[in-house]
Amino acid sequence: MKELTLETLIAVFQEIFGAALFWTMVVVALMITLAFIFVLIRDRSVEARYLARAELSAPIGAIAAILFVQYMTNSGFSDLGGPIDIIVLMLTGIAGAGGLTFLAYVVQAFMRQPEKDR
Repeated sequence: MKELTLETLIAVFQEIFGAALFWTMVVVALMITLAFIFVLIRDRSVEARYLARAELSAPIGAIAAILFVQYMTNSGFSDLGGPIDIIVLMLTGIAGAGGLTFLAYVVQAFMRQPEKDR
């Protein structure tokens, strides 16, 4: 593999997770992103208290994402072989942390009672 393309990445992820699970994860990620954008447009700002509470879930999301990928690839931490493996592990953790933070923010924003907040 001489170059990294989007098609190559999609093929690799489909091989790791299976086509159904991969595309389900993509759809769920898009739905969370669209819900986050909707909340930002609706509220016209980022609510600091929601964000502070949502950030508390980031470490849980990072650990969950790393363990999920380790499980799906049938590998362990002893299989990490070089710097690129560490970089991929860190990026997986960052993606999991960000995803769960967005989800927690959106859930809080949808659960709020407008008459108490405004």
